Amino acid sequence: MAKNYQISDGEGASTELDLIQPTLGTPAVDVRGLAGKQGVFTYDPAFTATCSCDSDITFIDGEAGKLMYRGYSVEQLAEHSSYLEVCYLLLNGELPSADEMEAFRDAITHHTMINQSLVKFYDGFHYDAHPMAIMTGITGSLSAFYHDTTDVRDPEHRKIFAHRMIAKMPTIAAAAFKHSVGQPKIGPKNDLDYTSNLLRMMFAVPAEEYEVDPVAAKALDVLFMLHADHEQNASTSTVRMAGSTGANPYAALSTGIAALWGPAHGGANEAVLNMLAEIGDASQVPKYLEKAKDKNDPFKLMGFGHRVYKNFDPRAKVIRGYCHQVLEHYNMQNNKLFELALELERVALEDEYFVERKLYPNVDFYSGIIYQALGIPVNMFTPMFAIARTVGWAAHWCEMMADPKMRIARPRQVYTGYDLRDYVDIDKRG
Repeated sequence: MAKNYQISDGEGASTELDLIQPTLGTPAVDVRGLAGKQGVFTYDPAFTATCSCDSDITFIDGEAGKLMYRGYSVEQLAEHSSYLEVCYLLLNGELPSADEMEAFRDAITHHTMINQSLVKFYDGFHYDAHPMAIMTGITGSLSAFYHDTTDVRDPEHRKIFAHRMIAKMPTIAAAAFKHSVGQPKIGPKNDLDYTSNLLRMMFAVPAEEYEVDPVAAKALDVLFMLHADHEQNASTSTVRMAGSTGANPYAALSTGIAALWGPAHGGANEAVLNMLAEIGDASQVPKYLEKAKDKNDPFKLMGFGHRVYKNFDPRAKVIRGYCHQVLEHYNMQNNKLFELALELERVALEDEYFVERKLYPNVDFYSGIIYQALGIPVNMFTPMFAIARTVGWAAHWCEMMADPKMRIARPRQVYTGYDLRDYVDIDKRG
């Protein structure tokens, strides 16, 4: 840190502020003392130019199209790693040894069941309740079950919380799906890997055996790796803010699920399928691309471009290959919906308008197509995202709780309401 940034009040007085230099990325000006020294706050609606914390978990370079977990590119991790190994990396900062990985996998495997009283809780939800509503309630209710291991100051308790949530979220989500279709809930099996277990809990029925398709399990594993964390996004920041009060960690994490549910955050891949349904047929792609170029037309091309990435979404580069592999594996290239999606992808990637503006297909474009191909219903798309992102929420919460500089979050505002007014009796009001 160097004191080499100055701000003036316009009347000759200036304040020297610390310039915080990151390992990678844009420096930040430390404005914490500005209000006391100059009597002003900084103004940044939606916090798009404000650093709320320092973190060594995830780095994004939107201009270059880079995403790294603990210094490892997601491209390398997707090629060589697994979702559970990425979970270990995000939580602990380093890749595990073989023994460490075995112990971690064992810990996750033996935390997958949920209390039978909690299973009964599902019956209190209406049959057509959205799975995200159920997951928010169920996750928050975990705080009523684990009173003995929720000391947020205890590193061991924080670790147990993180392991529990990574382990139980697939079980919670699968049970929400089963509730919505009126089928018996299927418990986890300890001899299956993480995504295979999820697929079995979602699609198995007591009346017959269920064989997990390894292509489906691998595609989900890669998708989960790519969605595991994404820096200080809306849901992660929500978990951090709730957690900064010292709230029960399960309650804090449930706020992340609620934030993710928003269509501007976790529901983007669902919007892609809605868009494809509106286009209707591959022959209509040129027409709708022209509509997307027309500023006066309300049609939006969903699944292209990204708020953070001003280049190709690095996650999309990885998952694109798996998308085509899944469609080929299930012989779906000639399916009307998927034929339309592939044609839209092809034309947009060749269209000068989209290429110049770097409006490339993003991870949401491909993930929705993969989920649809695997038979996962649209209302379960965001729960899939929540399962994957659980480790990111837990890692950021753990990092924040271990930070000696942590304080309760308390944004300020610019008040634009009335000045002080006198109360007028009701019979004297106009």
